[in-house]
Amino acid sequence: MCLVKKISFLLAALVPVLSACTGGFDANKQLEYCDKQIKRALNELQAQDGTFDYTQEPRNILATDTQKGWNTRPATAEEWCSGFWPGILWMDYSITGDEQVRKAAEGYTESLAYLADQPCYDHDLGFLMFCSFGKGYEVTGNPRYKEIILRSADTLATLFNHTVGTILSWPRECEPNNWPHNTIMDNMINLDMLFWAAENGGDPKLYDIAVSHARTTMENHFRPDGSCYHVAVYDTLDGHFIKGVTHQGYSDDSMWARGQAWAIYGYTMVYRYTGDQTFLDFAQKVTDIYIQRLRQTSDDLIPYWDFDDPSDNVSKDASAACVVADALLELSKFISGPKSDEYFNFAVESLKQLSTNQYQSRGRNVAFLMHSTGHHPAGSEIDASIIYADYYYLEALMRLSMIQD
Repeated sequence: MCLVKKISFLLAALVPVLSACTGGFDANKQLEYCDKQIKRALNELQAQDGTFDYTQEPRNILATDTQKGWNTRPATAEEWCSGFWPGILWMDYSITGDEQVRKAAEGYTESLAYLADQPCYDHDLGFLMFCSFGKGYEVTGNPRYKEIILRSADTLATLFNHTVGTILSWPRECEPNNWPHNTIMDNMINLDMLFWAAENGGDPKLYDIAVSHARTTMENHFRPDGSCYHVAVYDTLDGHFIKGVTHQGYSDDSMWARGQAWAIYGYTMVYRYTGDQTFLDFAQKVTDIYIQRLRQTSDDLIPYWDFDDPSDNVSKDASAACVVADALLELSKFISGPKSDEYFNFAVESLKQLSTNQYQSRGRNVAFLMHSTGHHPAGSEIDASIIYADYYYLEALMRLSMIQD
């Protein structure tokens, strides 16, 4: 399977020119597997009359499910994962040129359009709109998609608190938790849409907001060793940092795997847009503690859901491994020498392990991967197939395929 010659605006700048060996791992072969799984999923999602309910977006397949198809959730602002499935479809279409996939991508993407102009529910608007309309614009150049992204960026920016210097993550959690202003590590990923909008005809102030958020988060959201809190709580009167806590991790002092993955991906992306050496150095710092702790705790390169969970039977989180592999393929090109090779080889080996029978579903369900963990403290999506794991797995495979072709 060959990638289309038109390299996307999101991925073109990310292709490292590296001589490191990929150890016989064939990304294109895994992309073919993903395409087959997508076709199986579309068949499961299709009604008997051949139509799709585009207002229901795939979210997960639980370990306890007897069915092989996706459990879906309504395409609303409250469902933060709704942008990943249309993004997967757009990526697959860019590879295969399959018009059935394109039609589905258009339908699932369009179901989210109304969110661009609604009052912002929370920070996840970036996940929702840039993973869907961003990927769609990347492939099609549809000017309407661009306008929706720009309006979405303006809407997301309404959550920025100038006193604190970050975007408010969860307005709904302020009062019940006594968190005057809360910012979660996941929010780093939403900066991508702000940076892109500022570069593509949007308000230039969006760039300043994104940089402020990244700097303030870098200064307050991390422990000295580079591991991160899930949530940083700030005072709204003078903006000072109050405390770091967890919401989805094992404890306030633990290293939640997916949170650290968001940090690695986030600061790599921030350096891409800013070229600021401070962010490049910090991306390496948060990566190095992840790799160090992973080698101390895991039997492979797929982390347990939290590096500090002392339980005997701890669940893995393939989604964190996907995010990290995706990020390190990019980060490795920004640096040189042994560390560049280390990051690149780590990413390839991670993808290689994710592509084994242990982690790929291979007919057991329609997802690409199994063994991700969503919200462990809430008992939600433990040892499950989750849509964002598939999204970052596919994006990482596409990056690697461009290197190998």
